[in-house]
Amino acid sequence: MTQSPNTIQLEASTEAAHFGLRLDQVLADLFPEYSRSKLKTWIQDGNVAVNGEVITVPRHKMQMDELVTVQAEMDVQVTSEAQDIALNIVYEDEHILVINKPADLVVHPGAGNPSGTVLNALLNHCPEIDKVPRAGIVHRLDKDTTGLMVVAKTIPAQTHLVDQLQRREMSREYEAVALGTMVAGGIVDAPIGRHATKRTHMAVREMGKPAVTHFRVIEKFRAYTHLRLKLETGRTHQIRVHMAHIKHPLLGDQVYGGRPRLPKGASEEFIAALRGFQRQALHAAQLSLFHPETEEWMTWKAPLPQDMQDLLKAVKKDTADNPQDML
Repeated sequence: MTQSPNTIQLEASTEAAHFGLRLDQVLADLFPEYSRSKLKTWIQDGNVAVNGEVITVPRHKMQMDELVTVQAEMDVQVTSEAQDIALNIVYEDEHILVINKPADLVVHPGAGNPSGTVLNALLNHCPEIDKVPRAGIVHRLDKDTTGLMVVAKTIPAQTHLVDQLQRREMSREYEAVALGTMVAGGIVDAPIGRHATKRTHMAVREMGKPAVTHFRVIEKFRAYTHLRLKLETGRTHQIRVHMAHIKHPLLGDQVYGGRPRLPKGASEEFIAALRGFQRQALHAAQLSLFHPETEEWMTWKAPLPQDMQDLLKAVKKDTADNPQDML
């Protein structure tokens, strides 16, 4: 196939969780940045191969450890409207841009958030990005997670960045405040899948997709720990699910943290600070990747937002006021 600027090439291998699923279901899982209807059309048009053999039947049953490749022409029309929403852009060229996302900003339109998103802002900032799937968004941050995101401005750049994600070449590091005093770092290696009964939640599940999170202690307090975390994989809600799994959910996480727990002897001032922090204490602090055009290894850093800085000040003061509770 003669390549054009709109040609995409994707490649990924199936995992244990894909055994017995239909090809269209597996493609939707492997390449979530593309719509299910588009993926189905590519299958039917002969643009998808499994282990080198073109498969045109969406219901084809898949095995594990199969190589899936896609080569197709992309003709995407983004239906969302451009909106004049400010973006904190930390880097931009003709191929990519990197933004520092604030809290309370949804990345992509969806149920309950049809507009006012990062995608709408991108369409306003760079109108030509409407030719790229999902306006160039290749990975997301939760609404209430702050920090760095990379966006592709062209289809070739997006294909390159998605490939880096799948090959685990892109490096993403976070800072977080977790409940409980942790004395050492470690690794959480536990598969993540959709929660059995709560459709919008994720959970550690035996047949989920592999997920690995590395963490180390920056500073420990009497009831909380300031952490640095690095993603080896990028599953939905991965850090939040993994930290809850090891009994150290993120402070402020109303989905995976359970009922808020106040440390004994907490001052009214500290209780007010905790109750006033209405999101999970999670920030995408560093992003590193190979530039899709130059192949240069690039790194960006984003300082902690003011609300997390204030939270840590309050946590430190609480510890200083209660030194008898430190190990």
